[in-house]
Amino acid sequence: MSIIVGYIITFGCVFGVFIVHGGNIGVLLEALPFEMITIGGAALGSFIVTNQPKVLKATFGALPGLFKGSKYTKARYMELMAMLYEILQKARKDGLMAIEKDVEAPQESEIFKKYPAVGADHHVVEFLTDYLRMMVSGNLNSHEIESLMDSEIDTHHEEAHAPVAALTRLAGALPAFGIVAAVLGVVNTMGSVGQPPSVLGGMIASALVGTFLGIFLAYGAVEPIAGLMEQRMDDAAKELLCIKATLLASMQGYNPATAIEFGRKVLFSTARPTFLELESHVKGRK
Repeated sequence: MSIIVGYIITFGCVFGVFIVHGGNIGVLLEALPFEMITIGGAALGSFIVTNQPKVLKATFGALPGLFKGSKYTKARYMELMAMLYEILQKARKDGLMAIEKDVEAPQESEIFKKYPAVGADHHVVEFLTDYLRMMVSGNLNSHEIESLMDSEIDTHHEEAHAPVAALTRLAGALPAFGIVAAVLGVVNTMGSVGQPPSVLGGMIASALVGTFLGIFLAYGAVEPIAGLMEQRMDDAAKELLCIKATLLASMQGYNPATAIEFGRKVLFSTARPTFLELESHVKGRK
């Protein structure tokens, strides 16, 4: 919803002020289809050439989700930490082997089913169960597991930010494609030097639409989308960092209540529950 509101404000102010100051919107509309095909086609082609298929798929797959609200809310994080608390409490009470079935078959685990928001998230469950499995095996110490976690989170960060980098590069190229469209328009105008000034003026105005459109699309449409996507990716990374901090604290001997406090402190302040909120939530889900 915020994207739509932002675009309405951006487009409304730019084109609204142009019309109010006596601008001829007809000139823009007349040239718009041809300039869009030139600039949009060139940008799309270069975007496909520049990026691997996996990046193209990730980019187009992430775009629809941006128009929805972020799923990384305080309620989701509280559910995640309540789930971590219950798993660690079970392991502390009955031994690490007691959570082996939960780790090996999370889709059948009553604990994971109890927390559907995070229990149904493939990436979260896979990350969590992989390291719980290592804890159950007992072959690795906390420093070795921390190193593995850091490597996996770094890889996740690189993969998640590939679409952001792709859109940022596209935004940087759009003004140049706008200039290309404008130059082509000027070339077309120079080939019609014998026409009356009124005709030449209209042709020059149409050519300049290309420059305007390239810059406007870059900084008014594409780059803001890239910025929002980057923020969503950072929110997703915080979830993994929360799991990491909680599990490492547990491995170092802290009780489950203290371990999830380590995880809570990792979260951004805007979505971080207070100590009392988390404690009340965890006790209510027990």
